[in-house]
Amino acid sequence: MLPERTDVLVVGSGPTGLTVAATLAQRGVDVTVVDRLDRPPVTSRAAVVHAHTLEVLDRIGVAAPLVPRGLPSQRFTVRDRDRVLLTVPFGTLPSRYPYALLVSQAQTEAVLAERFTALGGRVLRPYEMTGLTPDAAGATVHFADGATVRARWVIGADGMHSTVRELAGIQFAGPADRGESFLLADVRVESVLPRDQVALFLARQGPLVWAPLPDGVVRLVATVPDAPRDPDAQRFQALLDERGPARRPDRVTELLWGSRFRIHHRVAETFRAGPVLLAGDAAHVHSPAGGQGMNLGIGDAVALGETLAEVLAGQPDTLLDEYALARRPLAEEVAGFADRLTRLATMPPAGRPLRDLLLRTVSAMPSARHRLALRLSGLAQRAAG
Repeated sequence: MLPERTDVLVVGSGPTGLTVAATLAQRGVDVTVVDRLDRPPVTSRAAVVHAHTLEVLDRIGVAAPLVPRGLPSQRFTVRDRDRVLLTVPFGTLPSRYPYALLVSQAQTEAVLAERFTALGGRVLRPYEMTGLTPDAAGATVHFADGATVRARWVIGADGMHSTVRELAGIQFAGPADRGESFLLADVRVESVLPRDQVALFLARQGPLVWAPLPDGVVRLVATVPDAPRDPDAQRFQALLDERGPARRPDRVTELLWGSRFRIHHRVAETFRAGPVLLAGDAAHVHSPAGGQGMNLGIGDAVALGETLAEVLAGQPDTLLDEYALARRPLAEEVAGFADRLTRLATMPPAGRPLRDLLLRTVSAMPSARHRLALRLSGLAQRAAG
């Protein structure tokens, strides 16, 4: 049952919502989490937790139980079929976690939920938010069943189609197109590709991400012109045949699940409107190239939770404006980086020889490879995290 009042109401129980809730609960804040779904999803898009994100999660006691559930990846490679154009090593990262952890988002959410529960919290389901009435002292949130909750602060962590963002009147800036269409799946494959690294295949038809997960599973993500609602194993086999290894092609032996999604490259005009705060996909969405989306959202969440706890302890609420001003440029930079990776993949044939030469040149320069590793791992943002 919903409480009548709470200090902080978090709308959405994905990785961002659970992270900000755990961050607040760890600091003794009265926080309530609601979600419109009656149970957590068992399938999800994100498949990598980067080094800086693990450092951030360590602050709320989540990194240690999460690491054993994943597969450490020592490097990230960019390929054109059988040719390795660029290798980015993670083993020399200046971090306690010198790798990228390959783990299903569902597992990440499960560990976060366990931590939030251990801190005395729970996710209330299913509650669909339908109204928001802000005022000088907080906001009243309305739900589809007629219930209301009075909160001093409302956090929108409810994804790219955020109800909180829309009801707060915050614009979601971005191109007015249909966005990029993606297919994704967890499959089992017969493959000669190394199981300790993520591969980004560049192809004229679009990029294909090949990411190994525990238990012999591989996550595939690919852009397509128009994704079917229920993709089958043959569709993913066709994508591997078209974009993956050529001399010794992968063979899909089992499709565990497949889905589609569409992404618009957008960033909210502000991450704060009075008592309403945004984090994660509610604040920014972009291509999954580079595996940055969930990681950026988790970074938002810990930064927001720590800042909001200070405000509730008596610090001025202008600290929240500083949160919004600091996190928005990071979102724009990550969105631009993901877009550049996508454009590299879809470069016209005439420009591909120059692109390949550039990538091989970067790969031969240790300092350049290290800078890319810092960028992909999120450690380049450590000062802002």
